[in-house]
Amino acid sequence: MLFSKETYVERRQRLCESVSNGLIVLFGNNESPMNYPANAYKYRQDSTFLYFFGEHRSGLAALLDAESGEVWLAGDEIDIDDIVWYGSVHSVKAMAEETGAKGCIDMATFEERVKQAAQAGRRVHFLPPYRHDTMLAITDLLGIHHSKQREAASLELIHAVVKLRSLKSEEEIVELEKASAIGYKMHTAAMRLCRPGVTEQYIGGVLEGIALAYGSHVSFQSIVSMHGEILHGYPSATPLEKGRLLLCDAGAETNENYCSDHTRTSPIGGKFSTRQREIHDIVADCHDLALSHARPGVRWWDVHYAVCRLMTDRLKELGLMKGDTEESVRAGAHALFLPHGLGHMMGMDVHDMEGLGQIHVGYDEETRPSSQFGINALRFARKLEVGHVVTDEPGIYFIPDLIDLWQREGINSEFLCFDKINEYRDFGGVRIEDDVLITPDGCRFLGEETIPYRALEVENYMAEHADASPFIL
Repeated sequence: MLFSKETYVERRQRLCESVSNGLIVLFGNNESPMNYPANAYKYRQDSTFLYFFGEHRSGLAALLDAESGEVWLAGDEIDIDDIVWYGSVHSVKAMAEETGAKGCIDMATFEERVKQAAQAGRRVHFLPPYRHDTMLAITDLLGIHHSKQREAASLELIHAVVKLRSLKSEEEIVELEKASAIGYKMHTAAMRLCRPGVTEQYIGGVLEGIALAYGSHVSFQSIVSMHGEILHGYPSATPLEKGRLLLCDAGAETNENYCSDHTRTSPIGGKFSTRQREIHDIVADCHDLALSHARPGVRWWDVHYAVCRLMTDRLKELGLMKGDTEESVRAGAHALFLPHGLGHMMGMDVHDMEGLGQIHVGYDEETRPSSQFGINALRFARKLEVGHVVTDEPGIYFIPDLIDLWQREGINSEFLCFDKINEYRDFGGVRIEDDVLITPDGCRFLGEETIPYRALEVENYMAEHADASPFIL
């Protein structure tokens, strides 16, 4: 376990007090076969189970009686065949004692107790499932068809989990700092490799190797592409071309599964062109503006819109936009260039707790989602609190198909200079992203070392390491 027994006991006590009634069922993850049963993906425990129990073994579940506060860890013991192939592990009883549970039960007893509680009319709380084996288990236990399980999930449990996991403790921040340190190694390696002839795929492989060497694995599939206008542009076997931009969005998980997520955009060959630097500078200034606004009590929604106004003003200076800035932003014209939100919450999931429902994680009664293009992709908008960890990730993209659609349909034509915009059709995109901790008096980056992100810093770093090629075979 990462933290002390007392930490997990306190978390579960607060969970039970918040839910206050019925039986809480938490599912750990099972092994996930890749292409046949014995060849599985690298194991990753469910984040919420890990948060409340700290145990990484597969095949576990838990029962928490929200009324009595009793906690039972459930799982079957491994047999000799498992030991021969994978080695011995702690017994379920030992894990229950380690994590401060009242006791342990096998999976048959777990199923019996859940069914008995449901038959007795007790409320059985469960979280929205995201894996099909968990969906099958819920169907067997409660008779709820998989298509109905997300809507049948307990709102009381969702809200309680979100409330607890949203505010990071000091010991969690230490772990997030470790993830950021791995992210620094990944992104500076990508900058050193950003030269003509190296393939996107090679850089992506190096990044994954660093994540595996220093932690558990990447926190999401790395985005490494000269087509930065594709928001999730995964690496291809295409060699890098001098004069283009390489967008690299990647992060790592520590061995205890806390995440990092950074993005940098680098000039292939080491120097930004005038046009590339103009756009890159706008994104960097938007990134810094968000840092200057982020503090407790401020809505991230308002920080997002402050960034949109600055971006609009600067794009007007380049002749790409026109008209009144406030009216333009209100109409969503800037979303042609920024079709996503400013950031998302971070923690044990790179989009922290997104599986519980973004409306519960990123929004509150004061701040509600919008259906307007662009802002509808803002995953986090609520009022900031001390202990929140969010990403600050503005970007500017020139997406030819989107440009064509808006121009053809006259969308926001009163604010957009399409003749000028079309001159940038082959530009790609720029994004800059960092992980930010909200502190009592503002915010700060996570990680002791900041990955270079200002244009001159990026160029200088690449020049200083132009002869260093430790990852090129």
